[in-house]
Amino acid sequence: MDLNLKDKVFIITGGFKGIGRAISLQLAKEGAIPVVLNRKNDVAEEYENTLKEITDNYSIYYIDLNNTAQIAPIVQEVVDKYGKINGIVNNAGRNDNLSLEETSWEDFEKSIHSNLTHYYELVHQSVKYLKESKGAVVNISSKTALTGQGKTSAYAAAKGAILGLTREWAAALAKDDVRVNAIVVSESWTPLYQDWIKTFGDKEEQEARLKVITDKIPLGKRMTDPKEIANTAAFLLSDRASHTTGQWVFVDGGYVHLDRALN
Repeated sequence: MDLNLKDKVFIITGGFKGIGRAISLQLAKEGAIPVVLNRKNDVAEEYENTLKEITDNYSIYYIDLNNTAQIAPIVQEVVDKYGKINGIVNNAGRNDNLSLEETSWEDFEKSIHSNLTHYYELVHQSVKYLKESKGAVVNISSKTALTGQGKTSAYAAAKGAILGLTREWAAALAKDDVRVNAIVVSESWTPLYQDWIKTFGDKEEQEARLKVITDKIPLGKRMTDPKEIANTAAFLLSDRASHTTGQWVFVDGGYVHLDRALN
């Protein structure tokens, strides 16, 4: 299926690793122009080399999204360069495991800012151009917003707010034919997830912990591949999803909604 994404401009946050990487590369494969916002890190060069194998039409901006005021000039530069913005993928963030018992309100607010504020600011600065292009927004959220996880109050709060903003923006922008949807991620095999699994001990202990998790995923008893999330994101950004807005889409092998006691 042709998603009709050729030469459309999409801004993706956190595009170097994991889900953001998969989405940005998939958009490039569809002929779109990915504009990636990410900290400069140890995979920056490798990521750009991989992207170059697919397309020479892209932009990368090195930014710490905690420095939210830097987003506005980047958006303006993108518009000056390409003349349009067709969509936003709000993805950057991390589960920082800040527990209720041990986290001060100051650290709670810092985490909220890190995982939420840049979602708002990027769409806020881009909304004029999204209206002009009748574009789309995809917000990446987490099952922690709906199921809870324990020891991650700030992250769960931020991801819950992202789901709320998805519905609010969909309502606010419906008259402008701008669609806004969220993808709710459960257990996806990303570098951050791998780092978390490593905290459980040696290789045998890691494998045992991973099996406990995957045994609870109804479809295939396996983790979600970031590429599966990327395929859904590309569809939601495309005009093939022209009458889909305000939705929370679960790409999770049935983890959230199906009975985990299924055989």
